[in-house]
Amino acid sequence: MAIFGWSVLFLVFVDELLAISAAATWGEYHSGPVLATVMGIVTVVVWFLFASPKARYGGRMVRPVVKVLVFTLASAGLWASGHHHLAVAYFTFSVAINALAQLSSIKVLVSDY
Repeated sequence: MAIFGWSVLFLVFVDELLAISAAATWGEYHSGPVLATVMGIVTVVVWFLFASPKARYGGRMVRPVVKVLVFTLASAGLWASGHHHLAVAYFTFSVAINALAQLSSIKVLVSDY
């Protein structure tokens, strides 16, 4: 079961990286490489401050709300960029993998560190 749990946690990390990529994709589509870079950085900073496991301003209510906003906005950015299939696939992946990460057998892996 530990291998499954660590695999899920790895995919959660991949999901976070994909959110950064999706934000940069929207920025590139909308205005070019400068906005792509800015959107990637903004996504990282928001995640660091509000949604990461050791976020300075994250809390019991703030962390899940920010996660939902980041993943939803990343999906919306892909949709707005004309990548409709990717947007749906990404949103579905985000919901599924983050739901799996809420299982108590997986959450206990993170609480050990």
